[in-house]
Amino acid sequence: MTEQPQPTFPPPGAAPVLRVGVLGSGTVGTQVVRLLLEQADDFAARSGARMEITGIAVRNLDAPRDPAVPRELLTDDATAVATGNDLVVELIGGIEPARTLILAAFKAGASVITGNKALIAAHGPELYDAAAAAGTDFYYEAAVAGAVPVVYALRESMAGDRVTSVLGIVNGTTNYILDEMSTKGLSFDEVLATAQALGYAEADPTADVDGLDAAAKAAIIASLAFHTRVGLSDVQVEGIRSVTADDIREAHASGCELKLLAIAQRREDEHAHGVSVRVHPALVPADHPLASVHGAYNAVLVEAESAGRLMFYGQGAGGAPTASAVLSDVVAAAAHRVNGGQAPRESSYARLPILGPEAAVTRYQIQLRVEDAAGSLAAMAGVFADNEVSINSVRQSAYVTSDGAAVVTFVTHPAPVFHLDAAVEGLRASDRVMEVVSVRRVEGQ
Repeated sequence: MTEQPQPTFPPPGAAPVLRVGVLGSGTVGTQVVRLLLEQADDFAARSGARMEITGIAVRNLDAPRDPAVPRELLTDDATAVATGNDLVVELIGGIEPARTLILAAFKAGASVITGNKALIAAHGPELYDAAAAAGTDFYYEAAVAGAVPVVYALRESMAGDRVTSVLGIVNGTTNYILDEMSTKGLSFDEVLATAQALGYAEADPTADVDGLDAAAKAAIIASLAFHTRVGLSDVQVEGIRSVTADDIREAHASGCELKLLAIAQRREDEHAHGVSVRVHPALVPADHPLASVHGAYNAVLVEAESAGRLMFYGQGAGGAPTASAVLSDVVAAAAHRVNGGQAPRESSYARLPILGPEAAVTRYQIQLRVEDAAGSLAAMAGVFADNEVSINSVRQSAYVTSDGAAVVTFVTHPAPVFHLDAAVEGLRASDRVMEVVSVRRVEGQ
């Protein structure tokens, strides 16, 4: 058996040394530090530079730490870490002091790597401009979908194509909750409690279950996909608190799964021109790729004119997966320091208008309690026709409720939301309709 050659690494001192500062030592920061130390030779070979961690900024020096984090590197002087290194890794999260520290790092000439989606969604243009003014790199792969390389794909791999839509599951906590409700028949509150016990959900789950985390990611995705500045306030958001076990059962009866989706669409038709960005629960047909994304996984489906459909799938959260994305950016930034070159700058040349929620194109599933009498279906079909909405399917339950109502479920063809909403209001006003039980969007066809 032929002996395989062993990999060779540059000997210590053969490669230039880059100083690395880490802001934050939580779950992700701990993994970043551990891997940088344990695999120092590999990272030197990949980037052309040896990376030396000079400081790890934390709020509380005395808090318990993972043994992987050398205590001698800990400091509570975050400004010194931000301004005294070649590469700065920001993993604090939130808006402040992260924003101030990143701007200070750029002013000091450092390249910055972050996973802070809330900050980028709120202050992205300011940060892009600061990086450009300093001539340094700004990387943020870990800000969207953890280890899934969505940012790289949109910012670099798709630069030669024209993206038309992005549809994704970008929050692992909500996908876990909806998946458990779907497979085990549990209520939202039951699954949320389990998710908190397992560490999937925070003690305050607002950012996840109200869709705010997904909305920040959707803003970043849309900005990259459509070369247009999209902020958090431009995203229409609905969370999953209102989802019930009945909603899940009705989805299954329609051959669908219920998912929290981030959706970014480019519209150029007779009704609208611009970008629509939204986050909301939606029914996804069981044969659609996103319907089979289970647990806390993330998946993003990109549609482009030349490439067609591309899907990215993987772990969207957790220390090690997110650290993987951070370190890919660290290697790229270090290589630029050694060999020249720079990260892609912000591309916002298209300046497409941001469309309101009424301009989105989608399908609705509408469940009604109606008068169980001849002519009821014809009357409801007339309401849809009057509002320029085409019906895809109709399903009537085999039973009649105690008050003599029939339960009917309509699924529409795609239509602008303002037409769909008008049809729903028309149904509410109809003498034949006793109750509009639920209205859910249907995506993925």
